[in-house]
Amino acid sequence: MLLYMSTSQEATSTPLHSVSVAGVVVREDGRLLAIRRADNGTWELPGGVLELREAPETGVAREVLEETGIHVEVDELTGVYKNTTRGIVALVFRCKPSGGMERTSSESTAVSWLTPEEVAERMSEVYAIRLLDALDGNGPHVRSHDGKRLIPAG
Repeated sequence: MLLYMSTSQEATSTPLHSVSVAGVVVREDGRLLAIRRADNGTWELPGGVLELREAPETGVAREVLEETGIHVEVDELTGVYKNTTRGIVALVFRCKPSGGMERTSSESTAVSWLTPEEVAERMSEVYAIRLLDALDGNGPHVRSHDGKRLIPAG
């Protein structure tokens, strides 16, 4: 058996990915927690980059609290979403609110509890689907998108 180290383009073009976490926080009345981002004005679910030594569940609770003022209990992973343009893999968890008061942060200019219909109206498809997937109980879903549109599987 011949073993060798490749110096091909494959060896020099290792893909780099970032891992983010996001929380689909569902109130007892079915409303969903969303933020309007300070950097681009779009509506999304609260979340951000997972820190190196942080468990995903800890990271999502931290991010939701930082961006909205709401404490959460993390229930379950509902989806894995990859932005193929930016190399970001997002882990999305369904959560229950457990305290706190809504407030904005340096990352959010508005915090609101939206109905599923309002989510579909205010958010782009690639972000709305994460919230709607979390409600269907058939997860975890695995999807890819290019930042604007979902990429069909297969």
